[in-house]
Amino acid sequence: MRRDAEKPVSFAGTFAREPVTCPSALSLQAQTVPAQAMPVVSRLGRLFGRGRRAEAGTAGADGAAEGFGGPGILAVAGLKKSYGARTVVHDAGLTVRNGEAVGLLGPNGAGKTTIFYMITGLVSADRGTISLDGQEITRLPMYQRARLGIGYLPQEASIFRGLNVEDNIRAVLEVVEPDRKTRERKLDSLLEEFNITRLRKSPSIALSGGERRRCEIARALASSPSFMLLDEPFAGIDPIAVGDIQELVMHLKGRGIGVLITDHNVRETLGLIDRAYIVHSGRILTEGTPEEIVADEDVRRLYLGEDFRL
Repeated sequence: MRRDAEKPVSFAGTFAREPVTCPSALSLQAQTVPAQAMPVVSRLGRLFGRGRRAEAGTAGADGAAEGFGGPGILAVAGLKKSYGARTVVHDAGLTVRNGEAVGLLGPNGAGKTTIFYMITGLVSADRGTISLDGQEITRLPMYQRARLGIGYLPQEASIFRGLNVEDNIRAVLEVVEPDRKTRERKLDSLLEEFNITRLRKSPSIALSGGERRRCEIARALASSPSFMLLDEPFAGIDPIAVGDIQELVMHLKGRGIGVLITDHNVRETLGLIDRAYIVHSGRILTEGTPEEIVADEDVRRLYLGEDFRL
């Protein structure tokens, strides 16, 4: 186990917010996606920015160079975020590698959600560096991060309620895959992979909770991410469904995808991850395997409690 000892990295964290045009994302074939899917694909086009290349690797205001982190690594260093006079994140750093699952845990108000949202692009960083495969992405908006390989599965239901199952997945494929035959092959493969082929024509609004989640995951994988960020995957689920989440994480790891999880359900999260970072008072308190985390005296005193057991 190691304590976080990273130095602050000066960086201007203002995100670009230029309008993006993506005409190719809007020219759908009538036989491929029904008319009701057009607004959805239009929004996805703006999310993934198909009409424009992601400008990764741009140096920050302090001249931070490319290469931080390296291939197959999502790396964060020196992140800082303040709201007014209150600093909620102080010089936070972490790494996630392809094929491993990492937890970002801590008590309420510790700053873990803010760190998580800065990595996704939902919240801008005041200072620090975020890199993907050695390319700096700190200032990139969320849609460009998605194009470069960061997938995000929010806590709330995110399925497109007006579309059926296959059109939910096809809507993303229309944006990221220009060849129609390749799109349809990928669609069939994802439906089979998540055991929802029989539901392909079913209205998404009629799916059960587990079926809906599988559809959302298949749709997230349609953009071929190298990392998946899971926001509160255990929130609001029955104990019987915990195994489904664990199976999902193992499946993503088997695909070589790095997984970053933030959740308040500590025991369940520690049971499926390879490593965890514990956040306290806006700082990374420590990092280690689940066994090392549970054995840490500071973690038990400040977060888990003395009686906690895996």
